[in-house]
Amino acid sequence: MRTRTIQCLGVAAALVATLTACGGRGADTGTVGQGDCQGQQTTGITDSTLKLGGVYPLSGPASAYGEVPKGIKAYFDYVNAEQGGIGGRQVEYLVRDDGYQPPKTVEETRRLVEQDQVFAVFQTLGTATSSAVSDYLGQRKVPQVFVATGATKFGSEDHPWTIGWQPSYRTEGLAYAEYVKKQRPNATVAVLYQNDDFGKDLLAAFREGAEGSGVKVVAEQSFEVTDPTVDAQVRNLANSGAEVMLNFSTPKFASQALAADVRNTAWNPLHILTQVSNTMATLRPVGLPNIQGTVSAAFLKDPADPRWATDPGMQTFKSKLSQYAPGADTGNQHAMAGWAMAQSFHKTLDAAKCPTREGLRDAMRSLDNVSADLMLPGISMKTGAGDGFPLEAVGIQTFAGEHWSLTEGLIDTSGK
Repeated sequence: MRTRTIQCLGVAAALVATLTACGGRGADTGTVGQGDCQGQQTTGITDSTLKLGGVYPLSGPASAYGEVPKGIKAYFDYVNAEQGGIGGRQVEYLVRDDGYQPPKTVEETRRLVEQDQVFAVFQTLGTATSSAVSDYLGQRKVPQVFVATGATKFGSEDHPWTIGWQPSYRTEGLAYAEYVKKQRPNATVAVLYQNDDFGKDLLAAFREGAEGSGVKVVAEQSFEVTDPTVDAQVRNLANSGAEVMLNFSTPKFASQALAADVRNTAWNPLHILTQVSNTMATLRPVGLPNIQGTVSAAFLKDPADPRWATDPGMQTFKSKLSQYAPGADTGNQHAMAGWAMAQSFHKTLDAAKCPTREGLRDAMRSLDNVSADLMLPGISMKTGAGDGFPLEAVGIQTFAGEHWSLTEGLIDTSGK
């Protein structure tokens, strides 16, 4: 990770030591930066504190993602207690529930910004929900950091205050196309997709990657997040007799689709599951013996994979999650993703030239191969002018036994 220092009034000093001179909101310094950080916003950050807020579906159809903030909060509690916080600042992390409903996302985000006075909104989860507040946060010049969605739109320079984190759905869809072309070069493909930017991005990317090959999409079925089940859609896809099924669904519906596939013994496609739903919480209800050979993408290590048992980053995550989030499942990939996101934020703020909202905005758009401990070897965050996609590589993994196992090398789509 890069180590940066900043200068204030001509005197070089470390980031933490210069907060008050360069923009800390102390008792009498106001809410704008000074020195080289003059005029920049310091709402929500002082020389000893940092206030962040996140909005998640703690209830509703996507409540499985409620494990993500558990991992985030455990990481912040860990660094507060054992590392003196981030840059010497104790982190306060406020979590709000939007039930996966965009109007509620707007309400809770406004509450975080206008009432709680957070420094940044670190994580809104979901494509439609994050989209609902990106204009508002941009107008208020509040960083919307590492939104928990891979929608391609969040790499756009149209919203400089907003950025994604995980590999985009375009990256993921292209990777699946590469895998299918290699493994089954003349396959017919059936697609179940969520009828929003999430599902549509994945499908469009897969089509793009398969173009000109022998791989053909022969059946498509969409669903709404308000639908009770996707059983009918899976039956329709089965009628196509396709050799490959793409399951582009959030956890509740992904699990339903896996179970429907299992029940239909007359159809036995290669089942490819989007990475946002490849957690044990999605798989266990279907029965692990029933999903052997299922394929998915990965950019993080699998906590159930024995190869990472002695990995220092994995050991720290498991021990500290148990300590700071009692009752949380150390095998839950959503909690692990939250931990990795929080560490990514930590390193991004450390790299900022100014401890200000503007400094964080600039840092998140100029990442120079920054990695988190739980990322797969070879994967790191890199952004720059014209590139708002921090992670652009994934590995392909197959479910075998009781865990995912990497079966392919990394597929990097940064040049595509």
